[in-house]
Amino acid sequence: MPACRTVGALTLVATLGAALCAAAQTVEDRTQDKVAFPAHRIMGNLYYVGTGTLNSYLIATPQGLILINTNFEDTVPLLRESIEKLGFKLTDVKIILGSHAHGDHQQADAVVKELTGGAMVMAMEQDVPALKAMKAPSGTPHPIDRVLKDGEQVMLGGAALTAHLTPGHTRGCTTWTLRVMDAGRNYNVLIACGGLQDDARLVNNRNYPEIADDFGRSIATYKTLPADVFLAAHSWFFDLAGKYARLGAGGMNPYVDPAGFKAWVGNMEKSYNTLLAEQRKNPPTN
Repeated sequence: MPACRTVGALTLVATLGAALCAAAQTVEDRTQDKVAFPAHRIMGNLYYVGTGTLNSYLIATPQGLILINTNFEDTVPLLRESIEKLGFKLTDVKIILGSHAHGDHQQADAVVKELTGGAMVMAMEQDVPALKAMKAPSGTPHPIDRVLKDGEQVMLGGAALTAHLTPGHTRGCTTWTLRVMDAGRNYNVLIACGGLQDDARLVNNRNYPEIADDFGRSIATYKTLPADVFLAAHSWFFDLAGKYARLGAGGMNPYVDPAGFKAWVGNMEKSYNTLLAEQRKNPPTN
């Protein structure tokens, strides 16, 4: 596996960095947010261009690229490098999508839009207020060229992505699904928005009173969505490093993992029920 590289580094990091990059990612580790991860083809026309733990994806079409998640402004050089290593250019990006309105996933939308020469930025309607309020280091206002509703499709060059509203992590948290052809077979790809935080305040949440109901509805939605290939906004949801390490080793593509998706949803539901019961019994007050 190629070694990882930190933002702004002029040389590859030492063996320790490479080991971190290759290690299984099954628990939250924010130390890898701004560390490069090898750009690669997941399958078909679907590519990985994110960092160690901030996940960005490309869908290649004859009419250009769809990019999901621009991440932080200061990781844009890593994003550009990943895209170019795959033989594409930033100017090939025609549509910019996001998972949810947090800076680690969508802070760089304005900067990347400018670098692409005017790609359309699209966002779920419930996340629009948070995106407009987002403070980016560049000070550039967050662009929104098309507001999406639950179930709407984004189409380009024969590719069709469906936006599923799965709120809770944010009000407009968006899970993307698409069909990808690889080796003569069609796969249902799901890119999950965000999970339930361990410290989520489900009761007496003044900033988000409906959060418990939203998470409950999202879990129900996830149970209805087919997922042969399970991806997400963060690597520890689906063990990016572990699956990348096995890619090309023969046999089934390791990204094909419907059981992993079902387990993720099941674990989130269990955590949700436990956390909600605890907070209802002892409601947080501050």
